[in-house]
Amino acid sequence: MAKKEIGKQSVEFDCPPLIVGAASVVGEKEEQGPYGEYFDHVIRDPMAGQDTWEEAEERFQQMAAEMAIEKCGLEKKDIRYVVAGDLLGQLIASSFGLMNLDIPIFGVYGACSTMGESLAIGSMLVDGGFADRVVALTSSHFASAEKQFRFPLGYGNQRPKAATWTVTGSGAVVLSSQFDTKKKLEGKTNVQKIVQVRGVTTGKIVDYGVKDSMNMGACMAPAAADVIAANLEDFQRKPEDYDQIITGDLGQVGRQILLDILEAKGYDIASRYMDCGIEIYRGDQNVQSGGSGCGCSAVMLTGYILQKLQKQEWKRVLFVPTGALLSPVSFNEGKSVPGIAHGVILESAEERSEKKS
Repeated sequence: MAKKEIGKQSVEFDCPPLIVGAASVVGEKEEQGPYGEYFDHVIRDPMAGQDTWEEAEERFQQMAAEMAIEKCGLEKKDIRYVVAGDLLGQLIASSFGLMNLDIPIFGVYGACSTMGESLAIGSMLVDGGFADRVVALTSSHFASAEKQFRFPLGYGNQRPKAATWTVTGSGAVVLSSQFDTKKKLEGKTNVQKIVQVRGVTTGKIVDYGVKDSMNMGACMAPAAADVIAANLEDFQRKPEDYDQIITGDLGQVGRQILLDILEAKGYDIASRYMDCGIEIYRGDQNVQSGGSGCGCSAVMLTGYILQKLQKQEWKRVLFVPTGALLSPVSFNEGKSVPGIAHGVILESAEERSEKKS
């Protein structure tokens, strides 16, 4: 078997796993942003008909997973593993939300980088021959995140300029082996334009000593810069080898820090860089520095980025979800907020023919 390790911290897949299904479920504020038309389903009730914010987030995850599986013509019994996580303590949105799927599950935590982590692990499972089909997903909810990490909504605190707004949403993808896709999915009308996961660069925990939990961009930007530079070095590429380099939720503050760090390393990515947190909301939506949360990069991936790749408007993208590794305990004990980011290389692949009548 060919060695898959590339450079110091990357993996290149021999037979790249295919993303054959994807779904995004968002809240009303996300629908009102500039990408509202790209999302699959909008839940306008922030409680999603449930009794608590946490149960609402569970519902978002369940819907995203079920929709992604249904969209590629599969059933729950066809999925070997789920790889999922969220921001809540002990991953309760994933564990309670996905319990009824009755699918073996790996619970993962990478803070807001969790979509990158779940995509990476799911892809390794598929490429390694351990599973033919894997669902990777994550979620976040503004109210459940505020309740756990910051202030109760009724407190009505003012938000500083560097703060970000946690996205209410969930994104899910179905990963399939190329062999399985040819064998089982060929000819289905809803599996026509495929995106493949070409490789992964696993990030390191990077800590610049920032202790401001209201400035997540400054906490995460060094980790994002580290993993982007590692990806370019490991794969011997230049920034222009990617149509877009896309971070998860650095926001306006983190964006400039990222660009400055990479420029100091000799990389200028400004002409092909976008941040999901900056993009997902309009400037007049009172979100300060931008959007954040696990759901931010997840719904932008499943709602917008994959469509650009499917239409072959982009051929190759470096998707870099970003996370801040804090908890209420660590913050209250005066710890700094380390950052983490994971890079996933997404490429447009050949189209599949439509089902003949």
